[in-house]
Amino acid sequence: MRTPHTDRGRLLLVLALAAAVVVFTATVPLLRDWFDLRVYYGTVHTWLHHGGRIYDYRVPGTTYGFTYPPFAAVGMAPMAYLGLGTAIVAALVLNLAALAVVLRILAGPGWRRYGWFGWALVACGLALFEPLRDTFSFGQVNLLLLALVLGDGWLLSTGRGRWAGAGIGLAAAIKLTPALFIALLLLARRWRAAAVATAVALAATGLAALVVPDASKFYWTDALWDTTRVGRLDYVSNQSLQGVLARLGETGRPLWATVVLLVLAVWVVRSRRAIVAGDWTAAFALTGLTACLVSPITWVHHLVWLLPSFAVLIRAGHPRIAGALYAVMCTSVVWLWFHDASGIDGFLGSNTYTWITLGLLLWLPTGQAGGSGRPLNRKAATTAPAPSTAAATIAAVSAQPGPSSGTTAAATGAAAGPGLGLARNASSDPTGSTRPAAAKPQSSSSRASSYTVKPPPA
Repeated sequence: MRTPHTDRGRLLLVLALAAAVVVFTATVPLLRDWFDLRVYYGTVHTWLHHGGRIYDYRVPGTTYGFTYPPFAAVGMAPMAYLGLGTAIVAALVLNLAALAVVLRILAGPGWRRYGWFGWALVACGLALFEPLRDTFSFGQVNLLLLALVLGDGWLLSTGRGRWAGAGIGLAAAIKLTPALFIALLLLARRWRAAAVATAVALAATGLAALVVPDASKFYWTDALWDTTRVGRLDYVSNQSLQGVLARLGETGRPLWATVVLLVLAVWVVRSRRAIVAGDWTAAFALTGLTACLVSPITWVHHLVWLLPSFAVLIRAGHPRIAGALYAVMCTSVVWLWFHDASGIDGFLGSNTYTWITLGLLLWLPTGQAGGSGRPLNRKAATTAPAPSTAAATIAAVSAQPGPSSGTTAAATGAAAGPGLGLARNASSDPTGSTRPAAAKPQSSSSRASSYTVKPPPA
């Protein structure tokens, strides 16, 4: 597809794509009605204004409540002094700011050369990406965590590593999944950054223990080990390896642990290769992919951690592959097996996003020119490629103006993809979630909050 060469033509194309995005989002994915943000808001509101316990709160009419470490609740405490509407606006602004940071880091030093037209195409493409749609409409925190982690990667790659690790440590204290990036720092022998990350995570966790000692004890001794608090493992939105096994009826821990160890072994080998080459973007992308695979529950909106992988693919000269995979993840295709994931088609289709994540872990290019300003492993400085000004746009639909781009078509193709025919009831369910109740509620009945029937005032 040839892109227009005049500003008027480009503006018309952007307006047409924006209209297609509006039609797509109005017909395929229902908004999630800020479900997760309501969990956060209700939790801190009952805690600070009504003396409720953090892990006792449940969204009225459901069994779902707060599942993050105590420090996350402490960090979200200011929400209790806002109205719900204001909290929603604040979440949107924070997520937009975090997305801008992520795009700026992944685009690299040449980000200005894409101009308004290139970034407008990126915006249209990102609006179609299901994990991003869900992150915004749930009011989730994953983009903020991704920005914190990639910020540390940028500090390391540009030689500003004195405080590198603080973002990773903070992200790990808010949600456990980013803790795998501390292991990446150790793998890269970035001892100072790993120490900073560990110290920040422990300090934040210790602060939460001082502020809410009872909640901290309950989380680390009970809630952390109870996956049913988060949701059903076999729910189609769970696109982790554990989710694949659960949909096959295999819920035993030994099999899952074996698969996890194999995936971690692949991650070590591939990440070491990226580290030696000084390709920090690929190393961080591989770690994000692995975290999604090995986590017991990876809801679709958690897959924003795949965004760096698409940047790596484009940078490595594979825009068509990136465009195809990205387009699939815009279609909400896994929801076709919302009611029944049995059979060969269910095994393949309901786990589509997991297969994409696993495929990227196995075959994502590493050691490409322009991957990093400095090597992650200091001892690899003599073999790392020199910095390059070649930047990659993050989304597969972010085509540069000109006939050589093969990605603009992905933007229009995704808008008319198979997702248009999906049933609306599948996408109206929250995080993992309100369909059948979990086998075990969010907290024991003896500890249930008195505020689970009537929601707190806004």
